[in-house]
Amino acid sequence: MSHGIVTPYEGRGHGGWDPNTPIPAPLALHRATVSKTWVDYNRHLSESCFLLVFGDSSDSFFRWVGVDEAYRAAGHSLYTAETHLHHLGEASEGDPLRLTLQILDVDDKRLHLFHAMYHEDSGALLATAEQMLLHVDTEAGRVAPFAGFLVERLTAIRAVHSRLPVPEAVGHVMGIPR
Repeated sequence: MSHGIVTPYEGRGHGGWDPNTPIPAPLALHRATVSKTWVDYNRHLSESCFLLVFGDSSDSFFRWVGVDEAYRAAGHSLYTAETHLHHLGEASEGDPLRLTLQILDVDDKRLHLFHAMYHEDSGALLATAEQMLLHVDTEAGRVAPFAGFLVERLTAIRAVHSRLPVPEAVGHVMGIPR
């Protein structure tokens, strides 16, 4: 059932899946510029807007692999189950951001992603986000297997991305060392 809601990057010109094109490792499907409305009282990108930008990167990726409005209208989507953010640097109003995305793992119902956010000009790593996503049957309200074409695409990307090193932040446990 479609509610007419689209992601910010629905239909943008970054193209879509092409089985004849080599898969980049990592993927780089999203760029953004820090908006005035994203800046907090410290004059830096606010905590919640880091997650907003990572979410927009996910949306761009979803569109690229085929999770678009038509797919969602057919009753399936991806839901975020868990996110771990690491804030490593600051971004100010007007700063250009470049995001990368790496598939760490995938099975028939889950997708484990790693995002990295860089300052476009300096190349400085500003933040990372590790996410576990669940494929959901939105009509039934429960986790369901990926469509066959998505399994093929996600598995192909995972095969290429498995050659990348696992980022240090993956699986990091938060705590105060004693």
